[in-house]
Amino acid sequence: MKYRPPVATNDLQDLVRRRLWELGGSVYEASRRARGAVGPEVLERLAHVRGWALISPWMAGHLARALDVPENRVRRAAGLPEVHDPREDEPTGPHLRLVTGESRASS
Repeated sequence: MKYRPPVATNDLQDLVRRRLWELGGSVYEASRRARGAVGPEVLERLAHVRGWALISPWMAGHLARALDVPENRVRRAAGLPEVHDPREDEPTGPHLRLVTGESRASS
């Protein structure tokens, strides 16, 4: 019987990949937001490698800072118990950039 990772693992990967894309920055910028507690290599691996990932409760807070989301959003995606988070009600919708024909012509 083949081992199947928990569903939360894919949820975490999807969250990391989506937020990096929405923020439009690099894994290096996200690592700086986490004050270096989450290395760019870790973010790259979380975003692109399918499979099992272990995120500790300590790392969940730093990963949330790197992704600019409330900590409980990371905890839910990683299958960890939620904690009191004052940022929980802050919206983290996509930060999309509008690309128009004019901005392309000036590039």
